[in-house]
Amino acid sequence: MEELALTSFEELAFDRIALRAGTGKSSLYRRWSTPKELVLAALTDPVVGFGWPLTPDTGTLRGDLTALLGSFACILEEPRGRALLPLMSQRARHPELYEQVHRLVIQPHQHIVLDVLRRAADRGEIDPCHVTPRVASVGPRLIIVESMDTGTVGRAEVDAIISEVLLPLTAA
Repeated sequence: MEELALTSFEELAFDRIALRAGTGKSSLYRRWSTPKELVLAALTDPVVGFGWPLTPDTGTLRGDLTALLGSFACILEEPRGRALLPLMSQRARHPELYEQVHRLVIQPHQHIVLDVLRRAADRGEIDPCHVTPRVASVGPRLIIVESMDTGTVGRAEVDAIISEVLLPLTAA
């Protein structure tokens, strides 16, 4: 993930990955036949990748969104997050890679946001008609765009996205 974060997907090669990992290329080739396979495995790894996201349960929509989006903003500053951004921009060049990244990383996180919205609707905090995949995608997309624009997404920006966009968007 660190090597991908520093280069591009096109430049990613087993020799550079092996050097960074302190191992030989042959050990990488024994497990993965291409750098693409290695990247997809790393993205879903629970230690260095994204694994399966945990659903926060603070009891409020604001609290859950703060936990989710704040965590996501922090992740985008780590090697795994910096590696995710160039992969997401590869849709035109590598549509099959983009689709796999979307399925393995983006969709599980969107399901968590949908679950948070459903629970908020059940508590009467938001209008149930706002529990849609499009609404669930707004917060993470704004975090990604802010990260691409500024390189970092601070706590104040996360709070502003929640207060100025998400809470008004979902208001009952």
